Amino acid sequence: MSTTHPLTTTTFELPGYRTVRSFGVVRGIVVRSRSIIGNFGASIQSLFGGNITIYTQLCEQARDDAFRQMLEHAAGRGANAVVGVRYDATDIGPGITEVLCYGTAVLVENAPGGAGGAVVAA
Repeated sequence: MSTTHPLTTTTFELPGYRTVRSFGVVRGIVVRSRSIIGNFGASIQSLFGGNITIYTQLCEQARDDAFRQMLEHAAGRGANAVVGVRYDATDIGPGITEVLCYGTAVLVENAPGGAGGAVVAA
C-alpha cells in the first residue's frame, strides 16, 4: 500500500495539533470483483498453501483506493486531516466485495508549544 497521509490517524486526536473545525464523516467506497484469471492464479497458489498473493494485492489495492477517495472527500470539504479512520468490508455477492474507508474530516493547526510539523492539505 502506498504511504499514509501524515495527518490521518485511527485515534481521535493528532498529537501536536489542535482541531479548529470538524466537517463530519467522510468516506471512500470501492467495490471489487475477482477476475477469472485472478481466481485461476489464486487456485494454483492455494494448492501450495500459505499467503495467496494475488488476493493480498487485490485487497491492498482496494483499501488504498478507498483511503484515497476518503482523502479526496475530506479535501473537498476543506479538511486537512482525518481522524478516527476505520475500514470495513462486506461481501455483496459471490466474488464481489465492498471496501469502505471512513473517518471524521477535520481542520487542524499546530498546537501552541506542540510538536506538530507543518500542516499540509489533504
